[in-house]
Amino acid sequence: MEKWTVTDVAERFEEAVATLRRLPPVKVQKHFNSWPVVVHSTVELLRQEKKPLKLGPPSASAISRMEECFDWIFWLEGETERRIVWLRAQKVYWKQICWRVGYSRTKAWEIHTIALLKIVTRLNTRQMAGKYVRTKKD
Repeated sequence: MEKWTVTDVAERFEEAVATLRRLPPVKVQKHFNSWPVVVHSTVELLRQEKKPLKLGPPSASAISRMEECFDWIFWLEGETERRIVWLRAQKVYWKQICWRVGYSRTKAWEIHTIALLKIVTRLNTRQMAGKYVRTKKD
């Protein structure tokens, strides 16, 4: 991959949030029902409220990219930085983020941008170090 940018990292965090939502829920096994399944007629099925379309479980590569984002979030020093980056990836409005964090909108945006720049810098540094190591072996 080429050099990382702030938008690439932000999109990766948004993808991680979407992947996390698509994972199946962890449920405790409960009592089961021994009643037979109710078979509805076509007319009854048409009259029912339509359920929202659910996507299937995420792919293995999407889960591994999500886990990679989890590693990135721990590169940030403060809990506030982590919270702002994650809330923004969840597409929470700035006004709500400011209420939760206790900063003005400008300060929250600044923290968000600096946090993403820290991640981008570290990713590009690791990538450049990897290229340097590969050329040295050749």
